[in-house]
Amino acid sequence: MTHTTELFEPARLGPVDLPNRLLMAPLTRNRAEADGTPTPLMATYYAQRATAGLIIAEASTPNAVGQTYPNITAVHAPRHVAGWRRVTDAVREAGGRMFLQLQHGGRVGHPATSGLTPVAPSPVPLPGTVFTPDGHRPAVVPREMTAADIRATVADFARAARNALDAGFEGVEVHSANGHLLHQFLARNTNRRTDGYGGPAERRLRFTAEVTEAVAAEIGAERVGLRISPGNTVNGIAEGETEEIYPALAERLGGLRPAYLHLVSADPDAPVFGAIRAAWPGTLVANPVLEEMSAGAVHRASGRLLAAGADLIALGRPFLANPDLVRRLRLGAPLNQVRDRYLMYVGGADGYTDYPTLDGQPSRSSIVAFDGPRVA
Repeated sequence: MTHTTELFEPARLGPVDLPNRLLMAPLTRNRAEADGTPTPLMATYYAQRATAGLIIAEASTPNAVGQTYPNITAVHAPRHVAGWRRVTDAVREAGGRMFLQLQHGGRVGHPATSGLTPVAPSPVPLPGTVFTPDGHRPAVVPREMTAADIRATVADFARAARNALDAGFEGVEVHSANGHLLHQFLARNTNRRTDGYGGPAERRLRFTAEVTEAVAAEIGAERVGLRISPGNTVNGIAEGETEEIYPALAERLGGLRPAYLHLVSADPDAPVFGAIRAAWPGTLVANPVLEEMSAGAVHRASGRLLAAGADLIALGRPFLANPDLVRRLRLGAPLNQVRDRYLMYVGGADGYTDYPTLDGQPSRSSIVAFDGPRVA
């Protein structure tokens, strides 16, 4: 197997020194309290994975109406900040560094979960069902956001970013991917507005740009990343003008000099990848599509992305199942496979903090005996 040695070289990301170029991508795991407060078990989970160059913690909502599913994290109340502080303290003690992803679900939500009617750019419901505390239920028609709603949501993101720094994070990642609120503004099928936030591509990208700019103004652009997923159809998204929107967004925000731009399911052969790389002046984080869960597949996919202009590699499922992933990749060792049964909607340590290291034992940080209530 050919090793991609660049993965293990140090890097600088904004104000943070990274010991390697392997980032743990944000992964929703539904282990928070019902009110969004991070649990002690989460501190164990993240501390186990502290050898990542940077951990980008799972999606955390900036306000109550932004909640997607049960038992996801939030960062808009003092109890959330205190819970996240326990997590960042544990990771820092283990030698790691963390950013926090900020995510508003938009139409991906349900009153049975949040107690509120979801909001979205337009009253276009999510196709199918949404998982709630009562199981899967039909999606509801979201309320179209007013101009005042948009301004308030932008301010909520900025406050959430400040809360994240108060909780001990080095920075934040603004989530504009995977069919959630910011992505809904980018997509033609979910954004049917006729005001300054809808219509042509340059107006549909305005909300993502304003959120990112407000967050940068609050905590400094060098502590802000942005995640995008060009062409992704998850959660019923049909963007339209994909190859126009994203280079334009990169060009608008590039002047801010944010910490990074993060591409989900990045394909180095896709024209939009090259166009974004050409338009983006700063650090580009690429999340590869893996042909299989193996060290060889990670090295092959990472090598292609680095050769195409990516600076850092973000991995999701490999870190989920391998707390000592960096060591395994250095050695070319076998990787644990993900136990999908425990990926989402299931609480507790099973499939979370019990993945073994190469030594055949759970990570040395697995010291918290906690099994929260299961939600499904």
